[in-house]
Amino acid sequence: MAGRSPIANEPTRILHVFRAPLGGLFRHVCDLAAGQKKAGHKVGIVCGEVPSDEVAVRKLDELSQYCELGIHTLPMNRLPGIGDAINILRISALVRRLKIDVVHGHGAKGGAYARLLPRLVGGNRIYTPHGGSLHFDARSLTGFAFLNAEKMMRRRTDAFVFESEFGLQTFTRKVGAPSGFFSVIHNGVNDSEFEPVADEPDLADFVYVGELRELKGIGTLIDAATLAGHPIHLRIVGSGAERERFEAQAADVPACLKIEFLGPMPARQAFALGRSVVVPSYHESLPYIVLEAAAAGKPVIATRVGGMTEIFGVDSTSLIDAHDVGGLADRLRYAINHPDEMAALAMRLRARVQAEFSAGQMIESIDKLYQRLLANRQTRSSEYSDPAPRNAEEVPL
Repeated sequence: MAGRSPIANEPTRILHVFRAPLGGLFRHVCDLAAGQKKAGHKVGIVCGEVPSDEVAVRKLDELSQYCELGIHTLPMNRLPGIGDAINILRISALVRRLKIDVVHGHGAKGGAYARLLPRLVGGNRIYTPHGGSLHFDARSLTGFAFLNAEKMMRRRTDAFVFESEFGLQTFTRKVGAPSGFFSVIHNGVNDSEFEPVADEPDLADFVYVGELRELKGIGTLIDAATLAGHPIHLRIVGSGAERERFEAQAADVPACLKIEFLGPMPARQAFALGRSVVVPSYHESLPYIVLEAAAAGKPVIATRVGGMTEIFGVDSTSLIDAHDVGGLADRLRYAINHPDEMAALAMRLRARVQAEFSAGQMIESIDKLYQRLLANRQTRSSEYSDPAPRNAEEVPL
């Protein structure tokens, strides 16, 4: 794309809004910002305050080179609060001052901010859930509140980007059919990520890379390593509020297990520390860590959640049910005892990711959605004022 608005023949002015500069969501925004800058767009970022770990600080600093419209940090809590109303006012002023064409909200918090902005400030509203609110169960009080908020904001959304077919289906089931434009656009990785990783001499059997949170299944992983009845060396890479809890759990494992907590580091550096990458999550959307590990040629052990089957394709039979301690223990033993079969699986997965999960294609597809939305700005504006239901339209990419 030439990066020009079809309305005013000027560079499209984009503002990405999200809470935490961590994990796959942050990786997604970084790739988008870099690609959009290259395509001639002008990009800005609004995010929560920078975490203390050096990896996130360094990535946010690198991101600044692509953000001509600036990186703006605001205090953001995970749960709703009075501070959200203040932040919406601040973002509204920013959208107006920067003359933003597209406000792209990511995750539950960023999506809420983008869609609750007053219409008079301008800009079109895009929402990518990245799992977010869709992880909740409507039978819980929190889930009921979050999902009903999603239902309310659905009609305030000009376009949706879902990272997976699973995400689209989950949204439709829990919230309702998307209004406005929508597309399923898979996450993707860059060509450089298909370079092999040089393994460190002291390889662990397994490495986990990600946030240290309950929904990532780390407790199940530790239990499975214990149940496996096999000497296992496991390295856990990442940061999170629940680290102490998992460290306490790991302190009680049998002597034949060695579990190390190494803190955050770049994903490819972490991949070099283990023979196989384990992703034992309870919930996911379309996790970057699986795409990154597959591109690096690492065997991946993962749970059957979110869009995992879309990544693994015919090899989805190797996936394990979430929370299944016994199934994960069996898979850990299998990986140790059948390295050739795991290597063959890694080769097939790498080829599939290389063919179907390109960052370039992801960026181009999202850009097409933006331009289609901008070309229909006047029509969409009149539809928003019409209280009658709108028919959703899937954008062909």
